[in-house]
Amino acid sequence: MRQDVKKIRNLLKQYAKLKRDLTAFNQVSSPSFDGVSSHSSRNGAESCLINHVDLSFQLKEVEDALNAIEDPQYQFILHDYIIEKRFTRNEACNHLSVSASKFNYLKNMALLTFKRSYR
Repeated sequence: MRQDVKKIRNLLKQYAKLKRDLTAFNQVSSPSFDGVSSHSSRNGAESCLINHVDLSFQLKEVEDALNAIEDPQYQFILHDYIIEKRFTRNEACNHLSVSASKFNYLKNMALLTFKRSYR
C-alpha cells in the first residue's frame, strides 16, 4: 500500500506541473509559417500541437478522477494540500480538526480513493 500511495502522490504532483506547463503553452503565441521548407522530417508546430493535446488529455483524466471523489475531506487533502500546497500539514490538521496520525490516515485513504477513480 505504501508504494501505491507514493505513486499516486507523485502523479498528483506531476498533475500540478502539467497544469502549469499547459498554461504556459497556451500563453505562447502561435507559430508563424514563412513558406520556406526546412528540409527537416519533423514539423515543430505539429509536435507542439500533439504535445498540447497529450497534456490536455492527461489533465482531463486526473480532473475526472478528482471530480469523482465526493468526500469533502478527501477533496481538501488532494486539492488544497497535495496539488496546490496551500497548507502545511499542521495547518491542514487544524483545518480538518484532526490529529496528525488521523490526517495521515485520511490522506492515505484519499489517495487510494483517487487511485480507484483514476483510469
